[in-house]
Amino acid sequence: MSRAYLSYNNIVSSLGFDSTSVVNQISDEVSGLVPVHNIEILDRPFYASILSQEALNAVFNDLPTLSSQTRLEKMMIVSLEKIIKTSGVELTNRVGLIISTTKGNIDTLDEDSKFPEKRAYLDALGLEIQEYFGFTQTPIIVSNACVSGVLALVVAKRMIAQGSFDHIFVVAGDMVTKFIISGFNSFQALSDEPCRPYCKTRSGINIGEVAASVLMTKDKNLLAEESVEIVGGSASNDANHISGPSRTGEGLFRSITSALKEANLSPKKIGYISAHGTATMYNDEMEAIAFNRAGLAEIPLNSLKGYFGHTLGASGLLETIIGMHSLHRNLLFASKGFQELGVSQPLNIIKKTTPKELHTFLKTASGFGGSNTAAVFRKI
Repeated sequence: MSRAYLSYNNIVSSLGFDSTSVVNQISDEVSGLVPVHNIEILDRPFYASILSQEALNAVFNDLPTLSSQTRLEKMMIVSLEKIIKTSGVELTNRVGLIISTTKGNIDTLDEDSKFPEKRAYLDALGLEIQEYFGFTQTPIIVSNACVSGVLALVVAKRMIAQGSFDHIFVVAGDMVTKFIISGFNSFQALSDEPCRPYCKTRSGINIGEVAASVLMTKDKNLLAEESVEIVGGSASNDANHISGPSRTGEGLFRSITSALKEANLSPKKIGYISAHGTATMYNDEMEAIAFNRAGLAEIPLNSLKGYFGHTLGASGLLETIIGMHSLHRNLLFASKGFQELGVSQPLNIIKKTTPKELHTFLKTASGFGGSNTAAVFRKI
């Protein structure tokens, strides 16, 4: 059975347009969250992480073939193009494409959109990416709420293990839109200040937008310096509620224990946890319960939402890429905004960026509908 490695990667975000720049900003504990006052989206100010249109235009202008794509498609293409070129992988029928997103081109349903409504279908998004680069295989769309980014990696791992592909490009993206903001606002979950996951004084969630991409391969000759092996992955749905997380952390607990079992690692062998950490009361509490049930209370833990906000279907992939660089640099990145523990169970929150020799990390994600996913990564 082939091993699966995460190699070349790229991030397009408010903190930069390549992974190294973004990770440098996080290492310096710089946040991309800013106050937004756009009455077309919401009638009051809110904090979010939004890509500068001027910066995007500058990048798009370097790609003259970008003309008929939506904003999200352009973001994904910019992110993916770099790693396709860097890897030198020829797009044969042994190369797969997985696209992770929660809402895709939801903005094309706006009344003033210049795009037809069919562009909101996720298969239309996939076909645009496929046709732009010339992938020979039909793209696989992973859209399972906010676990989509991590789940896409678990799916890719299994497809390589079973011999379906030799290499798979995974790209993820979501945007800040009126639909998304109004939805979280209706839950009274939206914060008008920077989010503080797991903190006693947290006041809710921020939303962000990003495009991220990575090459997963079985070929050890195609590895970047920060490459990692994905050694375990699992998903579990506890079907607790359409939007509310389980009060016992059951789905996340099962995902974690199954991923650790596949990786053949005990909880104490995990270097740190890259948690979901949305800074909402019920999500943070559920995760704290699940981590304690899994024997992970003492493991250093961070949430990166204080840098990007919640980037929905892209968050899991984005945070995994940052985890790759964390292992490579032997740095534990701070959980920005955290001040005082605000959950009922003990957690070892990383309060400041700290050097530490690292070999493994656990990435978790949880989402609407009771969905939960966990994956374990090991330094090569």
